[in-house]
Amino acid sequence: MGIPLIQKARIGAYVGRKRFGSNGNRRFPLVLMLEPLFHCNLRCKGCGKIAYPKEILEKRMSPSECMAAVEECGAPVVSIAGGEPLMHRQLPEIVRGFAHRKKFVYLCTNALLVQKRIHEFEPSPYLTFNVHLDALDDRHDARVGRNGVFQNAISAIRLLVSKGFRVTTNTTLFKGETAETAGALFDLVTSLQVEAMTIASAFNYENAADQEHFFNRDEAITLFRAIFQKGKGKTWRFNHSSLYLDFLEGNQDYACVPWGNPTRNIFGWQKPCYLINDGYEPTYRDLMKNTEWSKYGAGRDPRCTHCMLHSGFEPTAVMDSAKNPLKALRVYLRRNRP
Repeated sequence: MGIPLIQKARIGAYVGRKRFGSNGNRRFPLVLMLEPLFHCNLRCKGCGKIAYPKEILEKRMSPSECMAAVEECGAPVVSIAGGEPLMHRQLPEIVRGFAHRKKFVYLCTNALLVQKRIHEFEPSPYLTFNVHLDALDDRHDARVGRNGVFQNAISAIRLLVSKGFRVTTNTTLFKGETAETAGALFDLVTSLQVEAMTIASAFNYENAADQEHFFNRDEAITLFRAIFQKGKGKTWRFNHSSLYLDFLEGNQDYACVPWGNPTRNIFGWQKPCYLINDGYEPTYRDLMKNTEWSKYGAGRDPRCTHCMLHSGFEPTAVMDSAKNPLKALRVYLRRNRP
């Protein structure tokens, strides 16, 4: 099992048109990061989105606003985050609208409401439930601030898989995690027959309740190297390009491209990216035109120093793969040797 060929083919064709087409479009989106609400049923220690006042947490983007956002930017993939998207009553309508437009949707969820709302969705190659799992058992529950959340997520994954849904997981690693504990989590997730796993080193949100458990870049690289070494010979599948995984190990020197995964939320188009908030623009065109892209990134903005998240660096890796396919193949073969 893996990412469907239709998704690989359409995204590959999209990148080819944008990267090598006659327009020579240098900046184009791969994934729309959509936050139709900030409201959540958990208070995760590493989250910076839940500190807003009640009147903000009660706001929702309408289905028409969500459709307009994807039409504006044209990205082939939509990652619906939040907050907890399943708390949005009109989410099924939003998902259907994106699928009708042949957009590949990753619905990010803590899975607490999956059993209650699963009947409102239908399995589709355009819909993937992306379940949040940061660690095993009690460690995950401690990070999200509620007992039983881990076991509920495991049960939800089993339910979704049994119903024929595409399922991935999303793991953010914090200090205290080791290659052994991360490896045990990935072994468990793989046994659940998920499509793939997304991994990241936690970004230091300035409003997060926990400010002590974020890795610096060197610490993250050391951990990822140990994890991938432990994974040799295993059947772990990551929802990332081989070049991005190589970047996590410190083998690729990439600059982030914040415009690769633009963010639209209840306030507008967030500058410059999903992780940093330097204000909002009313339209995607204004976001692209009015953002000083050159001032962001490691060595330019101190907030970017230790960031290695896929939202900024996976687009760089994907474009490097398109530009240097032989390099990408060599890295893939090296990384997948037994």
